Amino acid sequence: MRYHIVFLFIISYSTLQAQVKVDLKDFNRKNGATVTANGEVLSVMWPAGKNKTGKLTVDLSARQPIFKSIGLQEARVDHPIASGLDPAFVLTVGKRDLISQNGWNIFFDKVPNKPFRSYNIDLEKQSAAISSVGTRTVISIGSLKAPGFTGTLQITLYNGSPLMNIAAVMSTDIDSTAILYDAGLVSKNAAWQQIGWSDVNKQMRSANPNTADSATNLQVKYRSIVGENSNGSLALFPAPHQYFYPLDEAFNLKFVWAGNQYRNMVNGYGIGIRQDLYGDRRFVPWFNAPPTTRQRLNFFVWLSSGNAATALDEVKKFTNNDRYTALPGYKTMTSHFHNEFIMKVVMANKPVPETPAFINVFKRTGVDIVHLGEFHYTAHPKGPDSLRLKELHALFQQCERLSSKDILLLPGEEPNEFFGGHWLQLFPKPVYWIMSRKEGAPFVTEDPRYGKVYRISNEGEMLDLLKREHGLAWTAHPRTKGSTGYPDKYKSAAFFKDEHFLGAAWKAMPADLSVPFLGKRVLDLMDDMNNWGDRKKVLAEADLFTIEPENEMYAHLNVNYLKMDRLPEYKNGWQPVVDALRQGKFFSSTGEVLIPEFTVDGRSTGEELSIGGKKSTVTFSLRWTFPMNYAEIISGDGQQVYRERINLNDTQAFGEQTFRRSVDLTGRKWVRLEAWDVAANGAFTQTVWIK
Repeated sequence: MRYHIVFLFIISYSTLQAQVKVDLKDFNRKNGATVTANGEVLSVMWPAGKNKTGKLTVDLSARQPIFKSIGLQEARVDHPIASGLDPAFVLTVGKRDLISQNGWNIFFDKVPNKPFRSYNIDLEKQSAAISSVGTRTVISIGSLKAPGFTGTLQITLYNGSPLMNIAAVMSTDIDSTAILYDAGLVSKNAAWQQIGWSDVNKQMRSANPNTADSATNLQVKYRSIVGENSNGSLALFPAPHQYFYPLDEAFNLKFVWAGNQYRNMVNGYGIGIRQDLYGDRRFVPWFNAPPTTRQRLNFFVWLSSGNAATALDEVKKFTNNDRYTALPGYKTMTSHFHNEFIMKVVMANKPVPETPAFINVFKRTGVDIVHLGEFHYTAHPKGPDSLRLKELHALFQQCERLSSKDILLLPGEEPNEFFGGHWLQLFPKPVYWIMSRKEGAPFVTEDPRYGKVYRISNEGEMLDLLKREHGLAWTAHPRTKGSTGYPDKYKSAAFFKDEHFLGAAWKAMPADLSVPFLGKRVLDLMDDMNNWGDRKKVLAEADLFTIEPENEMYAHLNVNYLKMDRLPEYKNGWQPVVDALRQGKFFSSTGEVLIPEFTVDGRSTGEELSIGGKKSTVTFSLRWTFPMNYAEIISGDGQQVYRERINLNDTQAFGEQTFRRSVDLTGRKWVRLEAWDVAANGAFTQTVWIK
């Protein structure tokens, strides 16, 4: 049974009578922003880029909208972009299953199939504070309330850009809570002359606001909706990866909205972001909201003096146009796709397109190397031989046909046999193997058509195959889904300790809006494996099924930047790809943060150094789009994990910098690096080992 309870914005009578005092004790007038108070109206200005100043007028009186005005001054010309706006947040609260599987790491949960409730988050203007955090200015207004939740409205202004973040920071004491949120900006009357967005074909679309029309959910590209008037535009968009909780599919579920009375809950006309409560209709875990955690229900706002198309072009730069940017000396690799092109098209005798849509999707996204996970419960991994070999042959043929100088398509599977849990494999060339062997049959035979064929019956033979063919295996989605309990359960096994078992794969799963980074589950495992001492690696994986141009692919993707000067040709094999992974010569990224360099006393990832009782020099270079939040040097001594955080809240958007830190690594056995921006986008390196 499902309940939808609506709580409208409430301002109490007592609030009407009391003037809100503004706390400025943590505001630093030297950080570039200025604040002027006139009664209960605050005027805040911040340096928003070359010859630009952002202007925000906040009204703390009870009956008035929070944002009296939002504007941009450019070359001494004022651009009043919007007025009379309120932030709106709809919080949907469900129940997390913490019992049946693996606690907060669960993926196989179907939250919307259980009772849930949706609430407006109510604002009572009781307190206000303005603080300086590096080069950022944070306006905090209390309080926010929804049944079972309390919190604060936070508005963050970023020096150097006409960029704002608006967040309802909410906490609950209720255990086993899962949440979603929709958000936006609303006014009593339409604040815009026109609404603009990009459709999934990258064509600009527009509509004239009509306050008589009900809100419409829109399928867009770049996750953005723009309000435009004659003086400029305001683009509203979410954190590009954090806002999208993990699913098996990257379907575009109409993640923005525009119009009147959104969900019949939000009073007024607005634009905003939204979540589909039912996701891809498979496993739908929503976001974790553990007790007392501060969940940041947030969105970004970009101010532009141009029209909607101009504003959107400026927003697209934060994700490099939803493309993984090229980095000299590196090639991008993404892994774990159950596209099932072979079984659904080739083996089904359907017309085989010259260039399937999924190839174009990867090319447009800047992916150089794609590692597939075909035959996921769709084929004949255990035979009969005639079918298994035919399926593998079709896979190898299509991978060779579809590979080119621009993209390398690598055959791969998620075998899920012999080792326990789920795992992936990668050989440096086509290898024919069958996941069963009859008693008395040979381990390897020569087939007149396919050549060498292996038949595997146990984990020892699987490891032997990896060794003979110089392959790699690693745990897929460790500690969750079908790998719940793994690799921990086999960390002492001979195959795990062998160098041909790479380690594990990272994905931002589960999702938790209270942490300023993504993928805690596997980052914790990475530290655990480092302390186990087996020198394992962690590569990023996507673990997705359908790959179509209209999908919201970028939000659900991640890549590995492999140290490689050129892309191997399929016909010559891809040993350089396997070598880069095995040697740890790569870093992983959501795309917005890059780590072109990371060394410890001159040693890079995968290498070993001696520290000799002296402090070590950690050197790393970062490139970023969103302003950075922090970098963290993480090390361990075989038992404990140590963290040295480098605060980067003085950075501005679209920068690059090289950092050097002197770090005492005495007694440590390993060290690695993470870096995260203000939208929880980030990157992490592999490990440098210490003798």
